[in-house]
This record gives sequence, structure tokens and C-alpha cells, in this order.
Amino acid sequence: MFNTNVNNMEVIYRIGIDVGGTNTDAALLDSKLNTIHTIKVHTTRDVNAGISESIRRLLEESKVNPAQIRYAMLGTTHCTNAIVERKHLGRVGLIRIGAPATTSVPPLADWDDTLKATIGSHAYVVHGGYEYDGRTIVELNENEVIDCLTKMKGNVEAVAICGVFSPVNTSQEKRVEELAKQVLGADMPVTLSHEIGSIGLLERENASLLNGALLNVIAGVVKGFEEALQAFGIKASVYICQNDGTLMYSSYALRYPILTIACGPTNSIRGAAHLSGLNDALVVDIGGTTTDIGVLTQGFPRQSSAAVEIGGIRTNFRMPDILSIGIGGGTIVRLDEPQDQVTVGPDSVGYELLKRGLIFGGDTLTATDVAVKLGRYEWKDAQTEKLNESICRRADEIITRDIEDAIDRMKTSSDPVDVILVGGGSILVADQLEGVARIVRPDHYDAANAIGAALGEVSGETERIYSLDEMSYDEAKEDARNHAIEQAVLAGADRETVQIVLSEDIPIAYLPGNALLVKVKAAGRL
Repeated sequence: MFNTNVNNMEVIYRIGIDVGGTNTDAALLDSKLNTIHTIKVHTTRDVNAGISESIRRLLEESKVNPAQIRYAMLGTTHCTNAIVERKHLGRVGLIRIGAPATTSVPPLADWDDTLKATIGSHAYVVHGGYEYDGRTIVELNENEVIDCLTKMKGNVEAVAICGVFSPVNTSQEKRVEELAKQVLGADMPVTLSHEIGSIGLLERENASLLNGALLNVIAGVVKGFEEALQAFGIKASVYICQNDGTLMYSSYALRYPILTIACGPTNSIRGAAHLSGLNDALVVDIGGTTTDIGVLTQGFPRQSSAAVEIGGIRTNFRMPDILSIGIGGGTIVRLDEPQDQVTVGPDSVGYELLKRGLIFGGDTLTATDVAVKLGRYEWKDAQTEKLNESICRRADEIITRDIEDAIDRMKTSSDPVDVILVGGGSILVADQLEGVARIVRPDHYDAANAIGAALGEVSGETERIYSLDEMSYDEAKEDARNHAIEQAVLAGADRETVQIVLSEDIPIAYLPGNALLVKVKAAGRL
């Protein structure tokens, strides 16, 4: 029976769901962001079935009235998997506004043949583009653009438009969008590169193409999630998790699916911050397959400063600085008998752990077997008598050393750091590690990713180059701040709660006109 007490109707709940490669985690939070209940189910081949099962069990075990759930958040690996596996991607046409300045490097130059074949062959370079300060290099040739769009007709499902220095001056990209709607129809999805990536042309172009290719994927995800909620009588506002640890409206996600890439590790980092109360620490998230290590800075994941590859394609939009190693609860431990050598991973039994692990009656020695044998975790009916303690201790030394090395690689100094341990696989780690000041294992540590998904911060950011010959330093910073705030509001933030969480500026000596690159990120509550 659902608890329908009139007094309880005043309580508003939110659901956070995070779909991982091994498990799908779900968490129920109240309006004060207290964790009410968490559950973990195995990720299914049909991911939506796993999501439905997690919602069903969450409602059944928590006894919460579905009518009281007003917010629902989903973090998913659908888009990442689609790119890596080259499946379910749509055909995208590209207009690069950059001739003659950019013709030496053609579009899709660093793409492999399978991905090129999947996306399609309609990529064109037309005359146009801007200087770093927004001055026109070449005027846009509209007849040339219309000719290219006409060739795409009937052959593409989306269009990506990318211009030289378009984040500084958006006019040409917006004009090509108008022409695309005229030629290809008003309902043709169009991705404008200045809305996704930062200054670098090729990486921004790649991100725009991938975004267009993922539109069908995200549409299926959002539809499946909304249908699952409706089936249980949940009438909630639906949000999708971004890769910087914040949320966006489902309608915003339908336009920018590329922003969902790598949201899993960032959800864990945000959840770890919330559960532990720490704002600056390393977060070690150990799942069934991998260990992801990220840096918590002022309550948010540290962003990567390098270009990020997704499925072998370089992009430059915002991504968390994450180090992943092949150690998880399902990681396979082997003994090479002739040399008496123990090896750990990187392969994993994944969601088959309860079937294949030795302590569950299976035939494969896993990292979880090692942890239970060494007394790190108690499992009812665990069959530990057939485990060789010597092999388990040697495997544990390897696991510990690899995690300590990974932590060292993410530290910015040699000083010991605080580490927040989360994820179901965190039972693998001892209570002390080299180079670590203290280890914090918060309550609900095994569902930190789902809790992070439910927290409900919404962000926006900007990255622009300003000429300080034309405006003052303060004016440039203020313009960037205002743009970041507007982006956060567009993504679903309450304007009254939006704050600047990151602001940095870098003088660019190699550009004329006293150039300054300004990056600003704003975040606020739903």
C-alpha cells in the first residue's frame, strides 16, 4: 500500500536513475535532498526494461505515493554506447563555413571508415568565416550554401553547421540555419556548433556532427523514460544528466544529446560530494567493470583541459577530467600456473557476477571473491572455503597498487588527499591507502551515481575571445558571466538561484588586439 497520509502529500520527492554497464541504480530523495531509499538492479540488454524494473522496485520498497514524485532525472550511457558501437546513429549533413581558409584539412579527416559510412558523405565547405575578434574574413555565399543543401535533400536526417570562430560571432551560422530550414523543411533538426563546442574548429565540428547523429538515440531514451514513469502513475518533470554533473530539461537534451556523454562518472562525483559533505577531494567510484577517478573542486567535477576522444573522435566540449582503470567488482583474477603469476583484469564478468563468481557457485575468480575472502565484506551463504587465500592476497596487492597509482596520477601535488569511496565495488579497497589522508565511505555509497543524478543543479557556460582594445577587462568578464547565466536559465535553472561556479581568463599572446579568452560556468537549482 502507498502511504497516502494527507500530511505526507506535502512532501515532494525526486527520483534519480543512473544506467551503468553492469547495474542500473535508482534513488529516491525528498525535497530537502535527504536520501529516502536506493536500489540496484542489473542492467538489461534492453536498457528501458532495467529502468522500468528499478522504478517498480523503488516504489514497492519505499511505499511512496507516485503522485508525490515531481522530478525525475536520468543519467544514461545510451549515447556513449551508440558512438563506441557505431549503432543507431543517424545520417548527418555538414556545412563548414570556412573556405578558403580551412580547405587544407577536409571535414571528417580523422574519422575511421566505419563511422564515416554510418554518418554519410554529405560534408561541404562553403565560403565564409570570421577572425578571432568577430570581423568577417569572407562574406557568406548564400547560393553556394543553397546548392549544398539541395544535394543533401532526402539523404540526411539532420544538419550540422560549423563556422570559423563562430562562438565569437554567430551570425553566419544562424543564417545558414535559416537557409537549411527553407531548403530541407522547417522540421529538419539543425545543430549549430557555437552552441556546443568552444574555439577549436575541427573538434567543434566533430562534436556537432556527433550531436546530429545522436538525435534519434536520445529521442528513444527520453520517450522510453517518460513512458516508464507514466506507467507507474508518476507525473514528473523529466531531466537528463549532463557530462558536467548538472541537469538539463528533456527538451534541451533532445537538441543536445552530445552533452549526455560521460554523465555517469560525474553523477558519482556529485553524489559523493552530497553524501560526504566534502567540496574538495578525490572521488574513487568502483563499479562492476571499471574504477573511475575524478577530482571534486568546489562541489563540482574538475573539467578536462585537453581535447577529449569519444569513440576515437576528437571533440572539445565540456567533459569531466576522469581517469578510468579496468578494476571493478566483476574483474577476473587469473593464476598463470607455470610461472605462478597472478594477474588482475582488465576484463570483467560484468552483470554476470552473481552467476559466475566463485563465492556464488560459479567458475570464475573475481575481485569480489577476493574482497569477501579477506573479510572486507560479508555475503550471506558465500562459498569461500574453495578460495586460495594466498592467491587472494596477491590479487589484493595488485588491486591496491593499481588504485594507489591511479590516485597519484590524478593528484596535483604529492600531499596526501581525502578520498571519497563510492560505487558497489568499493568493498575492494582497504581502509588505508598510500598517499591518502583519509578514506570516507558515506552512507548509500553504492548508489552515489543515482543520488548525484537526482540532486538537481542546472548549469550553463560560455567560452569566448574578447578584444580588450574594444572593451575593458571588466566589460568582457561581465558579458561572459551574463551569457553563462542565460545558458543556465535556458537549460532549466531558476534564475534567482544561479551562481557563478567557475571563472577563468587567459591572455592570448599570439592574437593581435590584446585578446583575452574567458571561460565562465554558472549553476543554479531547478
